[in-house]
Amino acid sequence: MIKKLLLISIALPLLLSGCAMMQTIVKSTFPYTADLIIPATSVPGKQYESVAMANSLDQDFTKDGNNANKVGEVRIISAKIRSIGPTYFNIGNMISVKIYMSGADGQDEILVASRSNITADVGNNITLDVDNADFLDKLVRLPGIRVRMVYVLRNNTAADTNLRLVLNLGGDPNN
Repeated sequence: MIKKLLLISIALPLLLSGCAMMQTIVKSTFPYTADLIIPATSVPGKQYESVAMANSLDQDFTKDGNNANKVGEVRIISAKIRSIGPTYFNIGNMISVKIYMSGADGQDEILVASRSNITADVGNNITLDVDNADFLDKLVRLPGIRVRMVYVLRNNTAADTNLRLVLNLGGDPNN
């Protein structure tokens, strides 16, 4: 009986690890992150942009990964921005923010998240409104992901501000 349970406990995870549904669950847990800079020279009321390359812990999602064809219909699930330097920076110093993703070359940019009319006292982190209008399948399989943040400041900043953007993605199993 113990041998059967041991065999089942070893075989079941191996079987499930190849299953597309399991891959979808795993994929949803790995965010793309990017650190974006707001220079202290930015003037309130004027639109600016900050660009950075996004990183993901999930290397199997790229076109060279062995699981890339098992997941499709990739969409953004959530997007958050947090101040990491200085940590006391109030995200409410921004009036609005839009987040775009594209390949490393900046072509075929897709709006993935935004927030307008940010309240002045929101604090040092905020959840953005996601835009699920487009699938991100082709984009996430590229070797590099570029993130562009377009923002308008409400107030001057005393120093350059470093923001961490976290984009959580999810997909459905491919048939």
